[in-house]
Amino acid sequence: MTLSDIAAGVEVTTHQRDRGIAAVDETDAPLPERLAPVADDLPCSAATAATVVEAYAAGKSVGDAGRAAGVAPVMAAKTLHLVGEQVSPVGPQGREMIADWLAGDLSRSDAIALADVTEQEFALAVYIETHEPLPAARDAVEGALTTEERDPLGETMSDVGELL
Repeated sequence: MTLSDIAAGVEVTTHQRDRGIAAVDETDAPLPERLAPVADDLPCSAATAATVVEAYAAGKSVGDAGRAAGVAPVMAAKTLHLVGEQVSPVGPQGREMIADWLAGDLSRSDAIALADVTEQEFALAVYIETHEPLPAARDAVEGALTTEERDPLGETMSDVGELL
């Protein structure tokens, strides 16, 4: 097969058809309402969780997001974890130490020392390792987190008009 055989039937046009942008936006409801169905599984109320998520999405640290919502930073971290954010205070090696402690292969003090974390960080990491994010909560905050996360990069992104 030659290149001319491969290119047979290929047409070159001078214009593109504008097909528009396909978008599905299910974020019309306020964030507290979207989190309401999973409120019983969150460590705080849906309204408080929404405040934590919005503050975090606006660029605040986990601790500052918690303070903005009137909750302890660890509660904010637990909330963010349950909605799918990566907030673990340990890396892969620390996770292995926690898994060994959970399996009964290490004492708590050895696991804390080997993971090189504080008691509070260890407790949060154990919570994160033993609680999976909630798919419904992740879906509820999807628009709130992705929209805000893109704003700091807004100047680096192409505008739709630039692509035509």
